[in-house]
Amino acid sequence: MRIETSAGPADVEIDRPAGGTPRFLLLLTHGAGGGNDAKDILAVRDSAVARGGVVALVTQPYRVAGRRAPGNAEAQDTAWLEIVAALRKKTVLKTKLAALPLIQGGRSNGARVACRTAREAGARGVVALSFPLHPPGKPEKSRREELLAPGDIEVVVVNGGRDPFGIPAAADAAEVRVIAGQAHSYRAGFDEIAAAVAPWLERWAG
Repeated sequence: MRIETSAGPADVEIDRPAGGTPRFLLLLTHGAGGGNDAKDILAVRDSAVARGGVVALVTQPYRVAGRRAPGNAEAQDTAWLEIVAALRKKTVLKTKLAALPLIQGGRSNGARVACRTAREAGARGVVALSFPLHPPGKPEKSRREELLAPGDIEVVVVNGGRDPFGIPAAADAAEVRVIAGQAHSYRAGFDEIAAAVAPWLERWAG
């Protein structure tokens, strides 16, 4: 489906559980120049759908417009919250999405958006894939405050052990899972990623 926002149109692909009543709504989004076909995103999607989640893969407006850079963070966050609000008005499998626990997440820049907006969106939890703690080679330009922005909302971080963007400290999230040998974009470890998020999805779903 297409959702109009103040930053332009966003595209959303909905994946539904096979049967029964949906248990939660999970919004996932891509990195700055990437798409929702990233294998780590798909691993989390599959884990969520298997547990009764409705998953919305969000292509943000700047990517729909063909740009690789997200631009102004405030405008990006505003558009994200508009997408959340629009989806909450929908009905899937005879279930109003507004009635479901909301979980949100993304990879890299998408993880930053999910963290920054978690409180205002009313999320129960955040899945942060490859959270970019700092630009490569510039640890002094930390984005730790964004990771901590959800406050008492639990954040699960999954980062590669060789990620040049840094690895968040264990104390700064509910869980920090490190995939050994992987860089910012994963080439392996997808089963481990799915296993890492599974118990948290169950917990957040209530």
